[in-house]
Amino acid sequence: MRCAMKFVEPSSYTGSKAWDALGIAEIEGATVRLHWTDQPYKWHENDGDEVFVVLDGKVKMFCRNEGIEHYQIMKQGDIFHAGNGDEHVAHPIGAARVLVIEKKGSI
Repeated sequence: MRCAMKFVEPSSYTGSKAWDALGIAEIEGATVRLHWTDQPYKWHENDGDEVFVVLDGKVKMFCRNEGIEHYQIMKQGDIFHAGNGDEHVAHPIGAARVLVIEKKGSI
């Protein structure tokens, strides 16, 4: 009997371009996607919550609060939560694989 569950090995996923994503699941209007990237994303604000988990590599995560930029270096296993309207941008340090959970259709 074959198991119908999905298994994903993050270290084996590499996109053809920065921020390519492998869709893993959609749960009650939220998407769960594995991203591969070696380039920064763009400054953005989500229209809902976002959970960002570094699975492989390192990411320099920037956020802005009242026009002032802050950042933190994220390593494997670190989790970042951005709430609705939180302005942020991820800059990988080399190649990185991240799991992103957010409202379907979010930037």
